[in-house]
Amino acid sequence: MRVLLRVEYNGSFYCGWQRQKNGLSVQAVLAKAVLDVTGENAVMHGSGRTDAGVHAIAQAVHFDTHTKIPLDKLPIALNAHLPSSVRVKSAREVPADFNARFNALSKTYLYRLVCAPVSSPLRENLAAFVPKKPNVEEMRRAAAFLLGEHDFKCFQAAGGHVKTTVRTIYSFEIEEKEDEITFEVTGNGFLYNMVRIMVGTLYYVGIGKLSADEIPEILSSGDRTRAGKTMPPEGLYLKNVRYAIDEEEKR
Repeated sequence: MRVLLRVEYNGSFYCGWQRQKNGLSVQAVLAKAVLDVTGENAVMHGSGRTDAGVHAIAQAVHFDTHTKIPLDKLPIALNAHLPSSVRVKSAREVPADFNARFNALSKTYLYRLVCAPVSSPLRENLAAFVPKKPNVEEMRRAAAFLLGEHDFKCFQAAGGHVKTTVRTIYSFEIEEKEDEITFEVTGNGFLYNMVRIMVGTLYYVGIGKLSADEIPEILSSGDRTRAGKTMPPEGLYLKNVRYAIDEEEKR
């Protein structure tokens, strides 16, 4: 049986999603919990990697199992063997050929930016802090240029290895509430550090280091040095991964 989990985690405690020799990963912690509960050495396949410090509200993970534990009880069983920084929110059976990574139709990321002269200990590692408040309307105007299909090479950090840097952005919403600005972006896929660089570029627009009207030229240049800085990982959350099976379930 192939099972799809939706997993929430605080990335502050981990070297990232993927197993690494010299660090504790979310993937390894989940695999250990499955072993404890089912006795099986399952391979946990995530929808994609999240870097050290990056969080997830609903990471999608599939694995194969012969467990007889009812799927509505499986999250409870797994959570009893997981640290409080990782929680399985749901479990469901999916087709045998389902793949959490390759079957994803879209992903949604959230980025939290707190604008304050002094950082808050109560939001430490859960948001990025900047001292200067940006112009939100100018950032929204700049974000509109990122919608649609583009070559996002200029928004890829060094170390990314993909066949193509063309991606499609379906929506990019920017909301402001008190001292916090949230960026929510949905696309068919994202390059290495792409969301953090896009937010950094929009922040530069918001504080006047770049103009919103420069975004199309920056995109067409493919030059990473022309885009903004890479924002810190702690502000980034994988919010949702959408699949065709989700749409079928709603019908």
